[in-house]
Amino acid sequence: MESKAPLILNAQDSLLVIVDVQQRLTAAMPTGVRERVIKQVKVLLTAAKVLAVPVVVTEQYPKGLGPTEPELMSMLEESSTIIEKTSFSCMKIAEFCTKLDKSACKQVILTGMESHICILQTALDLQAQGYQVYVVEDAVSSRSKANQYNSLQRLRHAGVIITNVESVIFEWLGDAQHPEFKTLAKLLI
Repeated sequence: MESKAPLILNAQDSLLVIVDVQQRLTAAMPTGVRERVIKQVKVLLTAAKVLAVPVVVTEQYPKGLGPTEPELMSMLEESSTIIEKTSFSCMKIAEFCTKLDKSACKQVILTGMESHICILQTALDLQAQGYQVYVVEDAVSSRSKANQYNSLQRLRHAGVIITNVESVIFEWLGDAQHPEFKTLAKLLI
């Protein structure tokens, strides 16, 4: 039987959003945080590619914060969308909303920077529009641990689902007999 609980991710209903993982912003992150976020986003990008999950990348004021990290850019499919913005919430950007509407995805997975600004505002706006919103705790960051903690607590309290990379991938797979199970399980070792 192909039934899933309403809050379990389904690759066919998911959109992966990589928010503002840009060179000058990642350089401002605490030691080890930049590496962790890039590593985890790369794992999610690989899984999204294998499972045909659409990807949207945003860049906050790229003239000032630089482009998306090259390690991530090199992994993007031609069909991936890169959206420049100055608004902190992606939902305030017409191009983002159009892409979201056209995707028909009901589940939006947020990764990137910074948790207490763009991730927070985007998540709350998405939720207000009726989307199931998932923030990937080990693939988001803030310059300050206190801001990171506060934003995740606030999002949890608001009903946004706080998850992790491994949960996202195993929910997308749904079963160890999935044809891509072995391929994606190797990413998590």
